[in-house]
Amino acid sequence: MRWLVTGAGGMLGRDVVAELTRRGEDVVAAGRTDLDITEPAALEAAFAGHRPDLVVNCAAYTAVDDAETDEARALEINGEGPRLLARTCAAHGARLLHVSTDYVFAGDRDAGPYPEDHPPAPRTAYGRTKLAGERAVLEELPDASAVVRTAWLYGEHGRSFVRTMIELEGRRDTVDVVDDQHGQPTWSADVAARLAGLGPLVGRGATGVFHATAAGQTTWYGLAREVFALIGADPDRVRPTGSAAFPRPAPRPAYSALAHDRWRPTGLPAPRDWRSALHEALPRIRKESS
Repeated sequence: MRWLVTGAGGMLGRDVVAELTRRGEDVVAAGRTDLDITEPAALEAAFAGHRPDLVVNCAAYTAVDDAETDEARALEINGEGPRLLARTCAAHGARLLHVSTDYVFAGDRDAGPYPEDHPPAPRTAYGRTKLAGERAVLEELPDASAVVRTAWLYGEHGRSFVRTMIELEGRRDTVDVVDDQHGQPTWSADVAARLAGLGPLVGRGATGVFHATAAGQTTWYGLAREVFALIGADPDRVRPTGSAAFPRPAPRPAYSALAHDRWRPTGLPAPRDWRSALHEALPRIRKESS
Protein backbone atom coordinates (compact mmCIF):
# COMPACT_ATOMS: atom_id res chain seq x y z
CA MET A 1 0.00 0.00 0.00
CA ARG A 2 1.01 3.60 -0.53
CA TRP A 3 0.77 5.87 2.52
CA LEU A 4 0.63 9.66 2.68
CA VAL A 5 1.38 11.31 6.03
CA THR A 6 0.32 14.95 6.37
CA GLY A 7 1.82 17.10 9.11
CA ALA A 8 4.89 14.90 8.78
CA GLY A 9 7.23 17.48 10.29
CA GLY A 10 5.66 17.37 13.75
CA MET A 11 6.40 15.12 16.70
CA LEU A 12 3.81 12.48 15.86
CA GLY A 13 4.12 12.85 12.10
CA ARG A 14 7.84 12.14 12.19
CA ASP A 15 7.28 9.05 14.29
CA VAL A 16 4.55 7.80 11.95
CA VAL A 17 6.84 8.14 8.95
CA ALA A 18 9.65 6.38 10.82
CA GLU A 19 7.36 3.53 11.90
CA LEU A 20 5.95 2.98 8.43
CA THR A 21 9.44 3.08 6.93
CA ARG A 22 10.64 0.54 9.50
CA ARG A 23 7.79 -1.74 8.42
CA GLY A 24 8.86 -1.47 4.80
CA GLU A 25 5.83 0.53 3.69
CA ASP A 26 5.77 2.88 0.71
CA VAL A 27 5.31 6.23 2.47
CA VAL A 28 5.35 9.88 1.41
CA ALA A 29 6.03 12.43 4.15
CA ALA A 30 4.27 15.76 3.56
CA GLY A 31 5.17 18.53 5.99
CA ARG A 32 3.40 21.85 6.36
CA THR A 33 5.44 23.47 3.58
CA ASP A 34 4.88 20.47 1.30
CA LEU A 35 1.11 20.23 1.56
CA ASP A 36 -1.49 22.66 2.88
CA ILE A 37 -4.58 20.59 3.64
CA THR A 38 -6.77 23.72 3.48
CA GLU A 39 -6.00 24.16 -0.24
CA PRO A 40 -8.12 21.94 -2.53
CA ALA A 41 -5.77 22.36 -5.49
CA ALA A 42 -2.76 21.33 -3.41
CA LEU A 43 -4.59 18.27 -2.16
CA GLU A 44 -5.65 17.28 -5.65
CA ALA A 45 -2.09 17.61 -6.93
CA ALA A 46 -0.71 15.56 -4.04
CA PHE A 47 -3.21 12.75 -4.59
CA ALA A 48 -2.70 12.75 -8.34
CA GLY A 49 1.06 12.59 -7.89
CA HIS A 50 1.32 10.08 -5.03
CA ARG A 51 -1.92 8.04 -5.46
CA PRO A 52 -2.12 7.08 -1.76
CA ASP A 53 -4.18 4.14 -0.54
CA LEU A 54 -4.04 5.34 3.08
CA VAL A 55 -3.66 8.83 4.49
CA VAL A 56 -2.65 9.64 8.08
CA ASN A 57 -3.60 13.22 8.95
CA CYS A 58 -1.25 14.61 11.60
CA ALA A 59 -1.62 18.19 10.35
CA ALA A 60 -3.23 20.43 12.97
CA TYR A 61 -3.34 23.82 14.64
CA THR A 62 -2.11 22.81 18.10
CA ALA A 63 -1.53 26.15 19.84
CA VAL A 64 -4.23 25.60 22.46
CA ASP A 65 -3.99 29.05 24.06
CA ASP A 66 -3.60 30.98 20.80
CA ALA A 67 -6.77 29.36 19.46
CA GLU A 68 -8.81 31.26 22.04
CA THR A 69 -8.20 34.46 20.08
CA ASP A 70 -7.56 32.87 16.67
CA GLU A 71 -10.44 30.40 16.46
CA ALA A 72 -11.20 31.16 12.81
CA ARG A 73 -7.70 30.12 11.73
CA ALA A 74 -7.74 27.10 14.04
CA LEU A 75 -11.09 26.05 12.56
CA GLU A 76 -9.74 26.41 9.04
CA ILE A 77 -6.88 23.99 9.79
CA ASN A 78 -8.56 21.66 12.30
CA GLY A 79 -12.07 21.63 10.86
CA GLU A 80 -12.18 22.56 7.18
CA GLY A 81 -8.79 21.04 6.36
CA PRO A 82 -9.85 17.54 7.44
CA ARG A 83 -13.14 17.95 5.55
CA LEU A 84 -11.30 18.79 2.33
CA LEU A 85 -8.86 15.96 2.95
CA ALA A 86 -11.69 13.47 3.49
CA ARG A 87 -13.44 14.64 0.32
CA THR A 88 -10.24 14.19 -1.65
CA CYS A 89 -9.79 10.72 -0.18
CA ALA A 90 -13.34 9.86 -1.23
CA ALA A 91 -12.74 11.11 -4.76
CA HIS A 92 -9.57 9.03 -5.13
CA GLY A 93 -10.68 5.90 -3.27
CA ALA A 94 -8.25 6.39 -0.38
CA ARG A 95 -8.82 5.64 3.29
CA LEU A 96 -8.11 8.10 6.10
CA LEU A 97 -6.78 8.01 9.65
CA HIS A 98 -7.41 11.36 11.35
CA VAL A 99 -5.64 12.26 14.62
CA SER A 100 -7.68 14.10 17.25
CA THR A 101 -7.53 14.98 20.95
CA ASP A 102 -8.94 14.56 24.44
CA TYR A 103 -9.92 18.25 24.34
CA VAL A 104 -13.17 17.29 22.59
CA PHE A 105 -14.41 16.29 26.06
CA ALA A 106 -15.36 18.56 28.95
CA GLY A 107 -12.56 17.22 31.15
CA ASP A 108 -14.71 16.89 34.27
CA ARG A 109 -15.62 13.19 34.24
CA ASP A 110 -15.57 11.44 37.64
CA ALA A 111 -16.61 7.93 36.57
CA GLY A 112 -13.43 6.60 35.00
CA PRO A 113 -11.86 7.10 31.56
CA TYR A 114 -13.94 8.55 28.73
CA PRO A 115 -15.29 5.80 26.46
CA GLU A 116 -15.05 6.34 22.72
CA ASP A 117 -18.77 7.02 22.40
CA HIS A 118 -19.04 9.52 25.27
CA PRO A 119 -20.77 12.74 24.13
CA PRO A 120 -18.19 15.43 23.30
CA ALA A 121 -18.45 18.76 25.11
CA PRO A 122 -15.35 20.87 24.37
CA ARG A 123 -14.64 23.86 26.61
CA THR A 124 -11.95 25.49 24.50
CA ALA A 125 -11.65 26.89 21.00
CA TYR A 126 -9.04 24.25 20.24
CA GLY A 127 -11.40 21.49 21.35
CA ARG A 128 -14.28 22.90 19.32
CA THR A 129 -12.18 23.06 16.16
CA LYS A 130 -10.83 19.53 16.62
CA LEU A 131 -14.35 18.22 17.17
CA ALA A 132 -15.40 19.93 13.94
CA GLY A 133 -12.63 18.04 12.16
CA GLU A 134 -13.70 14.71 13.64
CA ARG A 135 -17.28 15.21 12.54
CA ALA A 136 -16.24 16.35 9.08
CA VAL A 137 -14.13 13.25 8.50
CA LEU A 138 -16.82 10.86 9.70
CA GLU A 139 -19.48 12.65 7.63
CA GLU A 140 -17.49 12.80 4.41
CA LEU A 141 -15.90 9.36 4.62
CA PRO A 142 -18.07 7.24 6.95
CA ASP A 143 -17.06 3.82 5.65
CA ALA A 144 -13.36 4.43 5.02
CA SER A 145 -12.07 6.51 7.92
CA ALA A 146 -11.16 6.36 11.58
CA VAL A 147 -10.65 9.12 14.13
CA VAL A 148 -7.83 8.38 16.57
CA ARG A 149 -7.78 10.55 19.71
CA THR A 150 -4.63 10.90 21.75
CA ALA A 151 -3.40 13.09 24.62
CA TRP A 152 -0.43 14.15 26.75
CA LEU A 153 2.02 13.34 23.96
CA TYR A 154 5.79 13.35 24.40
CA GLY A 155 8.47 12.09 22.04
CA GLU A 156 11.97 12.36 20.68
CA HIS A 157 11.14 15.29 18.41
CA GLY A 158 9.92 18.74 19.36
CA ARG A 159 8.84 20.21 22.66
CA SER A 160 7.02 18.23 25.33
CA PHE A 161 6.43 18.22 29.07
CA VAL A 162 8.89 15.35 29.51
CA ARG A 163 11.67 17.19 27.70
CA THR A 164 10.95 20.33 29.74
CA MET A 165 11.25 18.40 33.01
CA ILE A 166 14.61 16.97 31.92
CA GLU A 167 15.86 20.48 31.18
CA LEU A 168 14.49 22.02 34.38
CA GLU A 169 16.07 19.30 36.51
CA GLY A 170 19.45 20.55 35.41
CA ARG A 171 18.65 24.22 36.05
CA ARG A 172 16.51 24.41 39.19
CA ASP A 173 16.71 23.09 42.72
CA THR A 174 12.94 22.51 42.83
CA VAL A 175 10.16 22.47 40.24
CA ASP A 176 6.48 23.25 40.96
CA VAL A 177 4.15 21.06 38.91
CA VAL A 178 0.35 20.87 38.68
CA ASP A 179 -1.19 18.00 40.64
CA ASP A 180 -4.90 18.52 39.91
CA GLN A 181 -4.98 17.54 36.22
CA HIS A 182 -5.23 13.80 35.51
CA GLY A 183 -4.36 12.10 32.24
CA GLN A 184 -2.29 9.50 30.42
CA PRO A 185 1.29 10.38 29.42
CA THR A 186 1.64 8.88 25.95
CA TRP A 187 4.76 8.21 23.89
CA SER A 188 4.27 9.40 20.31
CA ALA A 189 6.16 6.33 18.99
CA ASP A 190 3.51 4.08 20.57
CA VAL A 191 0.76 6.09 18.86
CA ALA A 192 2.62 5.83 15.55
CA ALA A 193 2.80 2.04 15.86
CA ARG A 194 -0.90 1.94 16.67
CA LEU A 195 -1.77 4.04 13.61
CA ALA A 196 0.40 1.83 11.42
CA GLY A 197 -1.40 -1.25 12.72
CA LEU A 198 -4.89 0.21 12.43
CA GLY A 199 -4.47 1.68 8.96
CA PRO A 200 -4.87 -1.52 6.93
CA LEU A 201 -8.03 -2.36 8.91
CA VAL A 202 -9.80 0.94 8.19
CA GLY A 203 -12.77 0.37 5.94
CA ARG A 204 -12.36 -3.35 6.44
CA GLY A 205 -14.13 -3.74 9.74
CA ALA A 206 -12.58 -0.79 11.58
CA THR A 207 -14.20 2.63 11.33
CA GLY A 208 -15.28 5.34 13.74
CA VAL A 209 -13.47 6.56 16.85
CA PHE A 210 -10.50 4.98 18.65
CA HIS A 211 -8.49 6.17 21.64
CA ALA A 212 -4.70 5.90 21.43
CA THR A 213 -3.29 6.83 24.82
CA ALA A 214 -1.24 4.85 27.29
CA ALA A 215 -2.94 2.73 29.94
CA GLY A 216 -3.14 3.87 33.54
CA GLN A 217 -3.19 7.52 34.59
CA THR A 218 -1.37 10.07 36.69
CA THR A 219 -1.06 13.84 37.12
CA TRP A 220 1.56 16.17 35.66
CA TYR A 221 3.15 16.11 39.12
CA GLY A 222 3.22 12.32 39.10
CA LEU A 223 4.75 12.31 35.63
CA ALA A 224 7.41 14.83 36.65
CA ARG A 225 8.38 12.72 39.66
CA GLU A 226 8.69 9.66 37.45
CA VAL A 227 10.93 11.54 35.01
CA PHE A 228 13.17 12.75 37.83
CA ALA A 229 13.45 9.24 39.26
CA LEU A 230 14.31 7.71 35.88
CA ILE A 231 17.14 10.17 35.24
CA GLY A 232 18.59 9.63 38.71
CA ALA A 233 17.33 12.83 40.34
CA ASP A 234 15.49 13.13 43.65
CA PRO A 235 11.72 13.06 42.94
CA ASP A 236 11.12 15.11 46.09
CA ARG A 237 12.58 18.09 44.24
CA VAL A 238 9.23 18.15 42.38
CA ARG A 239 6.61 20.01 44.42
CA PRO A 240 2.83 19.76 43.86
CA THR A 241 0.74 22.81 43.10
CA GLY A 242 -2.70 23.62 41.68
CA SER A 243 -3.74 24.77 38.21
CA ALA A 244 -4.45 28.26 39.60
CA ALA A 245 -0.69 28.75 39.91
CA PHE A 246 -0.38 28.62 36.11
CA PRO A 247 -3.33 30.55 34.62
CA ARG A 248 -3.81 30.01 30.89
CA PRO A 249 -6.16 31.56 28.30
CA ALA A 250 -7.57 28.10 27.58
CA PRO A 251 -8.62 26.01 30.60
CA ARG A 252 -6.89 22.64 30.87
CA PRO A 253 -9.02 19.53 31.46
CA ALA A 254 -9.04 18.37 35.07
CA TYR A 255 -9.57 14.82 33.87
CA SER A 256 -8.76 13.54 30.40
CA ALA A 257 -8.07 9.81 30.69
CA LEU A 258 -9.45 7.89 27.71
CA ALA A 259 -10.79 4.31 27.58
CA HIS A 260 -9.52 1.80 25.02
CA ASP A 261 -12.44 -0.59 24.55
CA ARG A 262 -12.49 -0.52 20.75
CA TRP A 263 -9.03 -2.05 20.22
CA ARG A 264 -9.92 -5.58 21.29
CA PRO A 265 -12.39 -6.22 18.41
CA THR A 266 -9.72 -5.21 15.87
CA GLY A 267 -7.33 -7.88 17.11
CA LEU A 268 -4.72 -5.25 17.99
CA PRO A 269 -3.24 -5.29 21.51
CA ALA A 270 -4.42 -2.96 24.24
CA PRO A 271 -2.12 0.00 25.02
CA ARG A 272 0.65 -0.57 27.53
CA ASP A 273 1.06 1.23 30.83
CA TRP A 274 2.44 4.76 30.68
CA ARG A 275 5.35 3.96 33.01
CA SER A 276 6.56 1.13 30.80
CA ALA A 277 6.53 3.38 27.75
CA LEU A 278 8.26 6.24 29.55
CA HIS A 279 11.01 3.90 30.78
CA GLU A 280 11.76 2.90 27.18
CA ALA A 281 11.36 6.36 25.69
CA LEU A 282 13.41 8.42 28.11
CA PRO A 283 16.91 7.31 27.01
CA ARG A 284 16.01 8.18 23.41
CA ILE A 285 14.64 11.59 24.38
CA ARG A 286 17.76 12.38 26.41
CA LYS A 287 19.99 11.29 23.53
CA GLU A 288 18.06 13.48 21.10
CA SER A 289 18.23 16.41 23.54
CA SER A 290 22.00 16.13 23.85
